[in-house]
Amino acid sequence: MNQHTPAQGIAFIDVIEQRRRLGKRVDDAVTRVLTHCQFINGPEVARLEANLAAFSGAKHVVTCASGTDALLMVLMAKRIGPGDAVICPTFTFCATGEVVALLGATPVFVDVDEVTFNIDPASLKNGIAVAKKQGLKPKAIIPVDLFGQPADHDAISAIAEAEGMFVLDDAAQAFGASYKGRRLGSFGLVTATSFFPAKPLGCFGDGGAILTDDAKLAETLRSIRVHGQGFDKYDNVRLGLTGRLDTMQAAILIEKLKIFEDEIETRNEVAERYARGLGNVVTVPRLASGCTSVWAQYTIRLPKGCDRDDFAAALKAQGVPTAIYYPKSMHQQTAYRYFPVADGGLPASESLSSDVISLPMHAYLDEPTQARIIKAVRGAIGT
Repeated sequence: MNQHTPAQGIAFIDVIEQRRRLGKRVDDAVTRVLTHCQFINGPEVARLEANLAAFSGAKHVVTCASGTDALLMVLMAKRIGPGDAVICPTFTFCATGEVVALLGATPVFVDVDEVTFNIDPASLKNGIAVAKKQGLKPKAIIPVDLFGQPADHDAISAIAEAEGMFVLDDAAQAFGASYKGRRLGSFGLVTATSFFPAKPLGCFGDGGAILTDDAKLAETLRSIRVHGQGFDKYDNVRLGLTGRLDTMQAAILIEKLKIFEDEIETRNEVAERYARGLGNVVTVPRLASGCTSVWAQYTIRLPKGCDRDDFAAALKAQGVPTAIYYPKSMHQQTAYRYFPVADGGLPASESLSSDVISLPMHAYLDEPTQARIIKAVRGAIGT
């Protein structure tokens, strides 16, 4: 992320105001952990997992140390490795493809839809074909619910089923969003999410979770997150890692989850105000039919001929921060440029990487402050 932060001005993501709102509830939750001193796998971890399952509708939740670990642990549980191909969108954060490469498998990058920013089913099919041509075994698809909006899960599921692949949904930015009346967490075989502090549901450090309806997979994941242990810590039955969520972070997330639905509602109100105020000067994000969003980011596309750096500088001068997600798609980055891409190239992702920019978005963005942002954007565009 390239972020342009003014010396003083508006918060891009306001975690401080949320901290004020929660106040003593978080203090008391942390104090309880400090009192019982069960810092690893304390009672709050199981309680959080139960609360997340109830919230999402998933049967099983396995918390872990980060969103990246969530993705990695699933691929480890499914024994993804050399010779296997995993299809990923290129317009996303590097963790999506990174975990595939770490296991010796091959990420195959495909394009996204320019309107939703999410994986393009047509390009997905092309990516699978490329993998087969290169002698790889297409094993999994990792769609990303980018910027808070669910991907086209019906189309993705149909392709995966036809090809005998499983779906690992990367909902790091979209936990809490819904697709056709169901919250993310029960689409595909398994869903991974992140509780990084900047996420809509974030803790006070790193954290993540894996959601699935598959009891056997959940059992394997619980083993993997503690070095692959079996009946005890000296009975390691598989390779694993240190992937546990700290009890302190679980305690904090329990309190944050209590206000999460209210924050989602407010985020949508903020998004609606942006759309009304900016829809005639920039390309504002649009929700696909049947989808809701948690608006992890509010990402606009600048009109042709508008210099993005000049635009960001103009807003910075007005005390308005911006961020660019992502100035380079994954296939354009040094570590990933030699992995396969779908036939026909990745033009939509490359276009988005050159002209998107994100505006402040959080549940505590009041109307007067947002009006100031809208005015600054319109002024920078010249309207």
